[in-house]
Amino acid sequence: MVLLGGGEPAISPFILGCVWITTVLTLCQGIQNDHPAQYRYPFIKPASSFSPAPSASDSHTPTPTAYDYIIIGGGTAGCPLAATLSRKYTVLLLERGGTPFANWNVSFMANFHLTLADTSETSASQMFISTDGVFNCRARILGGGTCINAGFYTRASASYIESAGWDSKLVSESFQWVEKQIARLPELSPWQKVVRDSLIDAGISPFNGFTYDHIYGTKVGGTIFDRFGRRHTAAELLQSSDPQNLQVMVHATVQRIEFDTIGGKLRAKGVVFKDEKGRIHTAVLSENPESEIVISAGAIGTPHLLLLSGIGPKDELNKFNIPIVLQNEFVGKEMTDNPLNTIFVPSRTPVEQSLIQTVGITKQGVYIESSSGYGQSRDSIRCHHGIASAEIGQISTVPPRLRTHAMIHEYKQRKRNLPYEAFQGGFVLEKIAYPLSKGGIRLKNTNIEDNPLVTFNYFSHPSDLAQCVEGIRVVEKMLATKHFSKYKNNESVQKLVNMSVEANINLIPKHTNDTKSLEQFCRDTVLTIWHYHGGCHVGQVVNSDYKVLGVKRLRIVDGSVFRESPGTNPQATVMMMGRYMGVKILRERLGRGASEGV
Repeated sequence: MVLLGGGEPAISPFILGCVWITTVLTLCQGIQNDHPAQYRYPFIKPASSFSPAPSASDSHTPTPTAYDYIIIGGGTAGCPLAATLSRKYTVLLLERGGTPFANWNVSFMANFHLTLADTSETSASQMFISTDGVFNCRARILGGGTCINAGFYTRASASYIESAGWDSKLVSESFQWVEKQIARLPELSPWQKVVRDSLIDAGISPFNGFTYDHIYGTKVGGTIFDRFGRRHTAAELLQSSDPQNLQVMVHATVQRIEFDTIGGKLRAKGVVFKDEKGRIHTAVLSENPESEIVISAGAIGTPHLLLLSGIGPKDELNKFNIPIVLQNEFVGKEMTDNPLNTIFVPSRTPVEQSLIQTVGITKQGVYIESSSGYGQSRDSIRCHHGIASAEIGQISTVPPRLRTHAMIHEYKQRKRNLPYEAFQGGFVLEKIAYPLSKGGIRLKNTNIEDNPLVTFNYFSHPSDLAQCVEGIRVVEKMLATKHFSKYKNNESVQKLVNMSVEANINLIPKHTNDTKSLEQFCRDTVLTIWHYHGGCHVGQVVNSDYKVLGVKRLRIVDGSVFRESPGTNPQATVMMMGRYMGVKILRERLGRGASEGV
């Protein structure tokens, strides 16, 4: 269907009915159907279709096609980067997961939590548990985190852009390039209006209206969900590519990067990847010295791949008998996750589903956001929603010491008997903006498909704990305003805090006798909002152009280079970064004029 003027296509009741039936039938399964629609663009193919071109001298001897750029990771940064570079050069984009286009759990806001709850090998979300005891996840799908997040779209601050050393004009142009394709103004839900008004009454002012910009006060940000509740991901930015120059392989799990030494200089030359059938392939760069492998595998995937490729701390590599290509003690170090704490607000009336739309940007170093309700039927609500579901608030009936993996499994079975009304309510979220607690990753084994050991050391720095307390106090002020009275069952704020201690699921021992201590509340109820970053910092692992130190033709473009998470939610800035670096690389090779119009 052709769209003119960027408008929305009309959708007939028949089509909506078919979508509803298909969604209800599949949303309990967590499975992407093998449907032609999953390969929306002709350059997207399964990795098993990858084959080298025959040599001119011997048709029986395969000679690998050489690429100008090989991008590892078709995620939030990798997709816009690939689309941009393909305008002038040949690009191979390798993504370990499938596509979002025929995945109903990814495509519809009503199914947001189902992907997070799906722990199957085909899930778009790969769950892991940090050594801190906090449940977390990684994206495993073309489009990356934009396929499994809450859809909130907001830019990094001007000060963040300046500190990163980015060209502000090109940053602005790159943001706009993304926004024209997938971002929009949300239709504010009743719950989000209450959050907005309570934030203002709690002193988070002024109200800045709708804006993508990062400004102190309360604002309404953008969304990547359209008015039909459909998600638009970074994978759709691939439509801006030159299809003749771009090849996208899905279900392509990169095993390692290969190197050689030319003229005494270590350089990247290719990658080894496994397809969905378990077969091994090799993709190689052209001999042009400006050709590059770009790793965009995310804050966990990128340092993990470097380690398994022989770049990292000597002791860590020796422990697993990995040949040392380049010793660098900083790979995988100084990772940070923004701790999240929530207060569950049960409602006496049904609450419309809403993901994050309103945010309070405080001067105390915390952000306040909220989500509410469900877009599901009385039947679908009884599906397996797992530990990532918002209705986990009902787990408060289970004593903390019994919250084991076995208990969680038992709860999933028992929740089928809970009344639909038990799932009404919402969460007010408090996130530390700039945590100082640091962690890192270590290898668990040499299998790239297994999660490494990840530690974030939440609240190990005292200032993080102090900021969390300040944030919870803001939330308490919000809940005490008249605006939440239409939802609350006359519970006191202290009772809601007590309920939230008992409701939150992590593997951290609870102190239910000490709920009046907000410091203990923060420690006991810490969760994640999936904004972890770092592990490949500028000046330690990469230079200011994100080229890996000590290696030619190897660059990193993703959140692993960040020392701070940009904005209240990072997806807009990470997509912008992919576009920005694509244009910057083209300008370096071709000059500013040659990159115009890409």
